[in-house]
Amino acid sequence: MQNQRDEQQQQPIFSQPPKVITTKDTLYLKDQLSWQLIAMKKCYHFARECSDSDISHAIDQAGQMHQRHFELLLKHLQNDNTSEMKTVQKKLQQ
Repeated sequence: MQNQRDEQQQQPIFSQPPKVITTKDTLYLKDQLSWQLIAMKKCYHFARECSDSDISHAIDQAGQMHQRHFELLLKHLQNDNTSEMKTVQKKLQQ
């Protein structure tokens, strides 16, 4: 009985992400960008402070990973949502 309710309450699984980035999505992505930037800066700082070259290299690699994540998130925010939002608004008005 519990499993049936859990299955009914689950949201549908999308095969592709929606083309529209909502305000809530944008705010979440902005937070993620801030966290990635902070992590990237900290890795840069501590890699330069570390005297062990192996550890410094590992920290630097972590910083590069955060930089890649930052750039990927930024790419998602560069979509033009104007036409997609108009489509969504038309569907909501029907």
